[in-house]
Amino acid sequence: MPPKRGLESVTLAISPDAVSTKKKIKSSATQNAVLNFFRPASQKLPEPTTWRVIDGSLLIGKFLRSDNQEEKRGDRRKIAGFDLDGTLIVTQSGNRHAKTETDWKWWHECVPGKLKQLHEEGYQIIIFTNQAGIKAPKKETANLKKFKLKVASVLAALDIPLTLYAATENDHFRKPRTGMWEEMKDDYDLDVHGVDLENSFLVGDAAGREGDFSDSDRHWALNVGIGFHTPEEFFLNQPGEAMFHRFDPASHIIEDQSVTTLSVFKPSEGKEIVVFVGFPGAGKSTFFRRHLQPMEYERVNQDILKSRDKCVRVAREFLAQEKSVAIGNNNNTNADIASRAVWISLAKEHDVPVRCLHFTAHQELCQHNDAVRAFGGELVNPEKRTVLPKMAFSGYASRFKAPEKSEGFEDVITVDFQGGVEERAVWTKYWI
Repeated sequence: MPPKRGLESVTLAISPDAVSTKKKIKSSATQNAVLNFFRPASQKLPEPTTWRVIDGSLLIGKFLRSDNQEEKRGDRRKIAGFDLDGTLIVTQSGNRHAKTETDWKWWHECVPGKLKQLHEEGYQIIIFTNQAGIKAPKKETANLKKFKLKVASVLAALDIPLTLYAATENDHFRKPRTGMWEEMKDDYDLDVHGVDLENSFLVGDAAGREGDFSDSDRHWALNVGIGFHTPEEFFLNQPGEAMFHRFDPASHIIEDQSVTTLSVFKPSEGKEIVVFVGFPGAGKSTFFRRHLQPMEYERVNQDILKSRDKCVRVAREFLAQEKSVAIGNNNNTNADIASRAVWISLAKEHDVPVRCLHFTAHQELCQHNDAVRAFGGELVNPEKRTVLPKMAFSGYASRFKAPEKSEGFEDVITVDFQGGVEERAVWTKYWI
């Protein structure tokens, strides 16, 4: 793991009036926290919440109880994981996002008592949260400062030892990817002592229910291999609601590998141009490596060559050498008629046939494939590509016109996505 760095303290904010006093609920700020807030600066005690940043994107806040007691690392092997917003707290204002550091209250008045009970039962309490709105945690932005003050007051109100992990970028730390879990295991020596997976769980509101904004919490728990509960189930003992996967990766694994996508494509007797059409992540690169490269087709890749003009020039050189050419990659998806017309014109110029391979994988599947490729290791990412922004997929969708023979193609061949059995372990694990 990379070295831990960037240790600092945060000034403690007084927690908001989380629950009406008419309900006779104790203030969410501890007495020590309140007393410390009003002390002169020269008499203030060390603040219990410290912060550090890992790999420029994972923000970690660690809280030590007011008596500074902390369990030995590895002693608590049962993990009680919680999402933050919409699970432990909600905004006091009713807005989706907190306006100030004091704009929060408990999701339900029973939340702090339940977490303290779990701590007494020997659980290690951990908060795992996606916080894309913070951005650049290496720099003290206004949003970052507000978030740290809010979290400090939440943790002080609980007054139990715990750690918060906040993923701020679209990288391997972001749920449902498992980077935060792996970092937590290292921090608590659980990569050595082992986690009690059977008795560990995550509570989160992104469960894939009707009306949920996401299913990332439930998919994260599946990726990690622990139980999952919604806040309603866990805190209020309500019956579970129906939850849905947007798609199931395992359903795209083809068990019978004797039927391959190669059966839909036969090489031309002479040189030709093959134009790939499809979302980034639709399988174009894999298809080329497995099927066309062994047939000595050359690939024109705008990801490498950078410009369309250079791609045309290189393709022209390959054709002059009597070589067949495949056109298409993430930057050059040939989504519309105008972009495909360039290659049809080049084929006419060299008097060679031009065919189209239309990769039909839908957008959500391709975004999943992109995450697998970026974070799944060399087996699925020999080209070491990084994760693409969502704009790469929405941009393709907005430009897409289905290819037709009438554009000038000899043929348009559809290629449905086909996951390989050998990649099953990593491919079925990385939900979007």
